[in-house]
Amino acid sequence: MARVKYFLFFLIVSVYLTGCSTTLQIEEKLPYVPEGVKLDTVKAGRFDTGKMWTFEYPPIDYFKEEYNFAPSKDWLDHARLSALRFSTYCSASFISADGLVMTNDHCGRESATDVTGKGEEINDDGFYAPTLKDERKVDGLFVDQLVLIKDVTDEVRNEIDKASSYENKNRREDDVIKEIKEREEKNTGYIVEITSLYNGGKYSLYGYKRYDDVRLVFIPESQLGYFGGDYDNFTYPRFNLDCSFFRVYENDKPLETKNYLKWNNEGAKDGEAVFAVGNPGSSNRLNTIAQLEYARDYQYPQMVEFYSNMVQVFTHLIEIKPEKKDELTDELLKYSNSLKAVKGYLKGLQDPILMQKKRVFENTFRAAVNKDEKLKKIYGNIWDEIASIRKKMSGVSKELDIYLLNPLSSSEYFLIAQEILNIADQLNLPETERSEDYKGEMLDSTILNLVPPDFDKEKNRGQLIEQIRNIYSISGRNNEYVKYLTDGKDPEQAADYILSRSILTDETKIKDLIKEGTDAVYNSDDPFITYILKTEKRQRALQRELNEMMSEEAIYNNQLGRALYDIYGTSIPPDATFTLRISDGVVKGYHYNGTIAPAFTTFNGLYDRFYSFNEKSPWDLPDRWLNPPADFDLSVPFDFCATNDIIGGNSGSPVINIKGEAVGLAFDGNMESLPGDFIYNPENNRMICVHPKAITESLKKIYNAGRLAKEIIDGKID
Repeated sequence: MARVKYFLFFLIVSVYLTGCSTTLQIEEKLPYVPEGVKLDTVKAGRFDTGKMWTFEYPPIDYFKEEYNFAPSKDWLDHARLSALRFSTYCSASFISADGLVMTNDHCGRESATDVTGKGEEINDDGFYAPTLKDERKVDGLFVDQLVLIKDVTDEVRNEIDKASSYENKNRREDDVIKEIKEREEKNTGYIVEITSLYNGGKYSLYGYKRYDDVRLVFIPESQLGYFGGDYDNFTYPRFNLDCSFFRVYENDKPLETKNYLKWNNEGAKDGEAVFAVGNPGSSNRLNTIAQLEYARDYQYPQMVEFYSNMVQVFTHLIEIKPEKKDELTDELLKYSNSLKAVKGYLKGLQDPILMQKKRVFENTFRAAVNKDEKLKKIYGNIWDEIASIRKKMSGVSKELDIYLLNPLSSSEYFLIAQEILNIADQLNLPETERSEDYKGEMLDSTILNLVPPDFDKEKNRGQLIEQIRNIYSISGRNNEYVKYLTDGKDPEQAADYILSRSILTDETKIKDLIKEGTDAVYNSDDPFITYILKTEKRQRALQRELNEMMSEEAIYNNQLGRALYDIYGTSIPPDATFTLRISDGVVKGYHYNGTIAPAFTTFNGLYDRFYSFNEKSPWDLPDRWLNPPADFDLSVPFDFCATNDIIGGNSGSPVINIKGEAVGLAFDGNMESLPGDFIYNPENNRMICVHPKAITESLKKIYNAGRLAKEIIDGKID
């Protein structure tokens, strides 16, 4: 039987909240409770679960109470139909009657690469189409407009309830969702998705009209969209022109759009109410305390360890390979920025006050369930059941993490060994039964590409050392499989010991082994191959056990979602699901680092950072920005922040005012927003946006894109 690649197991588990996690020790200690604060006096906040409201359940009464504004159905419909999902990863909006689409630079960067012609460097130099005929179609790019919403809760629930076992309930949920999707797509012609809200408390059907003729109109140099690079990411004050513009075509003509956001070039004022309309990706705010503690004690420490190890690897490589400094620094910054983000998540979970707020909410929720005898009988034990599962899961996932391979962090020697075993399995089959990659010329190509042309032995040795450290931190040195691999030696000695016994350091020996056939591969004494073979049976058993626990907990999560909806209804929003939401807030600075972050930054600040860092990357500027024209107004607002609740997936979300006008473009959150995965804190959680006037001022004065600026302001092509 062909072996499933190990990294697939890693990915399957990692998308679940638990991850494949370990009880790793990290340097950070749990924060002390601030002096004078007694945890038993901490109360849950009204909006701890956030403000990512769905369009089918908008909080009209709350909006009226908070902003003296009760949006009409027409207002909400217009906002919904003006908003878009940008491919599968960002948000966007229509901003003109001629199909002009606004999103972020970092959302459009991949598309810019796709349409870059020979001799061009669009991401470095930017792009502007001065006429319609110059706009470049991006193959494969699409935007989705939410045109249909239906409640299908009863239909889905009724089918789930017909099943008895946990496994059958999960399977029946998948089956009925597939049936509804196929039926509705056939009846409507739309792209249909069925989304679980409140962990199964409700199910909504979303029908999307897809536009797949999308053309690039404008994108700035990446240096402007990503000014400050990974160092400034998740920070504020910011100075980023993180915008790009595309156009939707239909029948080879610009789409005539009835619903688009009119432009307010002056933007919103400090303290003014604004609404972000976009597609937040995922959050875990409705998880139980047991689930959050598991993430705190297992998942995130493992991720901190992983990213810390990778930072060490690339820091060392830069020291010993200065000729590759630029390339390696790019990789280092990716990992260091990810480390910064994950530490932010972990810091939030380690904050005793934030966690106490979650406990108070859970206790209040449980008390409300137990007060109702009917609900108590159905749901009363759910929290204890989930806690029990998480306790068992910690031991399983801890050991499993020793055996799973991560293509991002594991030494490539392990991945090469796994592919050799896959080839051996396939060679044992008649050619007609093999997968396509293992037939004829494709097999030759697979073998030829086993070792990547850019394979870096020093890098992979470094990764192997860090991998051994990680394994030791989980299991110690006496696990029978680990001891076989490393002989219990210190990590650096163990890595050299393994490599000295391996044929995988020699491409000729690898090919010779494969030529000898399946038995030769299986009987090889190569340590990487043997380790995978020795641990495979145990790994699969642990994986099955973990999958069973995940299936059981999925049903408890579903039941908990029903209880949550029974108690709170739509007074709280569901977790993010990469479906359209509207989030309210006000333009507002905040206290940080002993001072105050202003609500608005200006172009003056951009140049201040440029000169303060001696014009060096990542605070350098493209040539066209070095000597702006005399009429370029440096006092124009550049970026701004607001209290709106956003998360990954909201990138490219339009920010609108009470009149429904576009007053900003969301592109990031601040460091203080990182705990927003599990709790929303309006005191310092901020959405960061590009100001509308910064966009038009730059288009007109820096990019000579007056035609585009005029269309944006007027809402139509001149």
